Amino acid sequence: MIGRVDGNKGRLCCVPKDPLGEVETWSESVDKVLSCKAGQIAFREFLKSEYSEENILFWLACEEYKKIKSAPEMISSANRIYSEFVQTEAPKQINIDCGTRENITKNISQPTLTSFDSAQKLIYSLMARDCYPRFLKSDIYQGLLRRKDSR
Repeated sequence: MIGRVDGNKGRLCCVPKDPLGEVETWSESVDKVLSCKAGQIAFREFLKSEYSEENILFWLACEEYKKIKSAPEMISSANRIYSEFVQTEAPKQINIDCGTRENITKNISQPTLTSFDSAQKLIYSLMARDCYPRFLKSDIYQGLLRRKDSR
């Protein structure tokens, strides 16, 4: 619930205090936002308000997926990511072109650590180009900046 304004008090709530020192650096790049937990939480709340939370959830799932060491875990995780985000009519279906979707579908039975790379790059690009500039202007980000400045 980061960035939500408490209706009675007019203040932001549910934000850990320590990470606010990083808030100003988030305006430098989408990478700065995605590289810290507080940035991910704030950006996710913003994307949720724009009905596109699936983008950051998919991107984060891919980041975790790339760290997998065992084949059984990779297969299980690949299938979960596929069914949650990639397949047509998935509950959190991401907006990728049909060629990328078909390529993942064709290879999902034998996943590799790079199975989702092309889709992840597309979603990253979408977030960086479209969502991130709006995030910087959002009440969520601006509120965090004000909160940091008032400390």
